[in-house]
This record gives sequence, structure tokens and C-alpha cells, in this order.
Amino acid sequence: MISPVALVASGTYAVPAMGELPSGNVTFLFTDVEGSTQLLERDSAGMAGLLARHHEILREAVEHHDGQVFETFGDAVCAAFSRPSDAVAAALAGQQALLAERWPEPGPIRVRMGVHTGEVELGEGHYIGAPLFRVARLMAIGHGGQVLLSTASAALVRGSLPPGTGLKDMGSHRLKDLAEAEGVFQLAQSGLPEDFPALRSLESLPNNLPAQLTSFVGREKDLAEIKRLLGASRLLTITGSGGSGKTRLALQAAADVLDHFPDGAWLADMGPLTEGQLVPQTVATALGLHEEPGQPIQSTVLHWLSGKRLLLVVDNCEHLVDACARLAEAILRSCPHVQVLATSRAALAIGGETTWRIPSLGLADPDHL
Repeated sequence: MISPVALVASGTYAVPAMGELPSGNVTFLFTDVEGSTQLLERDSAGMAGLLARHHEILREAVEHHDGQVFETFGDAVCAAFSRPSDAVAAALAGQQALLAERWPEPGPIRVRMGVHTGEVELGEGHYIGAPLFRVARLMAIGHGGQVLLSTASAALVRGSLPPGTGLKDMGSHRLKDLAEAEGVFQLAQSGLPEDFPALRSLESLPNNLPAQLTSFVGREKDLAEIKRLLGASRLLTITGSGGSGKTRLALQAAADVLDHFPDGAWLADMGPLTEGQLVPQTVATALGLHEEPGQPIQSTVLHWLSGKRLLLVVDNCEHLVDACARLAEAILRSCPHVQVLATSRAALAIGGETTWRIPSLGLADPDHL
């Protein structure tokens, strides 16, 4: 199903008439249904009716608390509020109504929610601004029945929460945009579930992906294509000239698909190497493996990977193409559930490889710099 994260990336946030929606400093409530794809596969006809009822419940909760639903698509509901306290009240009312509903098969419907406040613009029939990305990412780390608030929203509502309602500090979490971490708070109220699994942030999933210094903006369509190709190929090589953004794009893609790999996503950077024989050792170091006496390090790597379901990001292969290609080919042959995402100025040129050349990044719109 289409999620708010995908909607943000596609730029499809068409909104109603400008006078009906808040602008400037806006609080957003984003929601989606946990496990909607599996429910749809079980009973597509029944799920259609459940989604329609789910939309009714959430729209009523939003509008009753002076909010505006500006997008519903698939299982996603996106609403805007002038006051953060109204967004929180709508989230609570929505969760209470969803919990009280008697859902037929293939229900029940469990909805995760994110609330974030930030400054946006209304232009050309769309909301524009970084808060859209942050609230979508915040919502995506939650679980069905859970309401998560950003630090900004929590600070604004802390003194005006409804009776019996509190905020549980969930700590600081890196969201999948790989930029600065976000303080996360869970909305808690008697009668609603409070115990959930660990948040699906980068901290809770095995990986060594580095935090990035900038948010990921401008290549959303490229990112979507890379993720599509990753779903169809066990070896995907991003090619392009030096400085074209191959590494940044690969890291973002790896972060976005991280929860599809139970054993994580791991980065091995070949950039500092000068000798091809060091490629297996670099991968072993990235995976936390140590050389075993009398055992070639590549054999150790392959044996360990053989039972794993993970994504291996092999970065900057261009000066060691042959060595990287040999290791990638061995992984494809010996480790059936491992996928490799490589970056290089030239393809690895081995069987099973899919290559994607990074296009030039267009100039930014000067009105929105």
C-alpha cells in the first residue's frame, strides 16, 4: 500500500482550497495501517470495506478537532492542524474509535500515527517543507496503535494534555533520512495500548550506516527507482562520475529498505584501499568478523554470510573493480539471501548484475532554496 513516506517522496500532496488549510507553523498528523499489504492479500474485497471505514473514523476524529484531512491514499491519512493540542486530541480520539470498532475479517485494523510541528508553505496546490518528510519518517518507526510525537510537538503540548494523558520519552532516534536524530515521545492514555516492540529506527536494526550531515532532498525519484531495482536484483551497481552522489544515494536506499533485512545493512568502503587482496578483509571488518587460523578470510566471510539475510553496500569499487567483482560473484553463488548494492564509476560486469547510471542532478528552483 502507498504510505505517507512514499507520498512525500512523490510530491503528490495536493490540498483543498488554500483558505481551508493552515499555513506557516503547522502541526501534521500522519497515519497508516500496520500490515495493510498482508491484510489485502488475505481478503482484498473485505479489506476495501475496512479501509473505507477506517478513513471515515479518522476523518471524523480530525474534523471534530478543527483539523483538515488534505490527503487520503491507500491506507494513508494526512491531516493538518493550526494547534498541536488539536492534533493530539484527534490522534487520541482516532485510536480510541479504532480500538472500539468491531472489525470483521480480515481485521482488526491497527494504525500507527506520527505528529510533528514545523513551518511549511502552501504553493501550487501543495504543501512544501521539510516537516512533511520528518512526520512521515516519524510515523514509519511506530507500530499499530502507537502515537509518536516529535520533540517540537511534545514541547508545545506538554502543558495542555487531556486528563489522564502523558508523554513517554522514547529517547533519541535516527530516522531513515539519515540526518539529525529526533527526540521521540509516545502518547500514553489509560485504555489505550502502551507496550509496543522497539521502534523501527536505525538504532533498533542491525547496521553500520553512518549518520549523514544533510537531509536527503532532490533525488526522490532516483531513490524510488533504486529501491525498485533492489527488489528485483541481488546485485545492483550504481554507476556515475566522481562526485555525482552515488554514495549518498546508496546509503539512503540502504536505510530505506533496512527493515526488509533481518540481519541488517552493512557498509564496506573500498575507497581507502590500494590493493585488491584487501577487499575481503574490508568486508569482514565491516561485518565484525575476525580471521580464523588456517582459513582464508574470504571463506570466513562467505561461510558467515551463507545463512544471513542482509544487504551489503560495497562503496567506491572503481579502482578495484576486478577484486570487488570476484567477491560479489562468490557471494551471489554461496549466499542465497544476501543482496549487494555497489557504487562504482564502472560496472562490475558479472552475471546477475543490474546497473543503474545516476543522472545529473538538476538545478534547484531559486524560489525554494
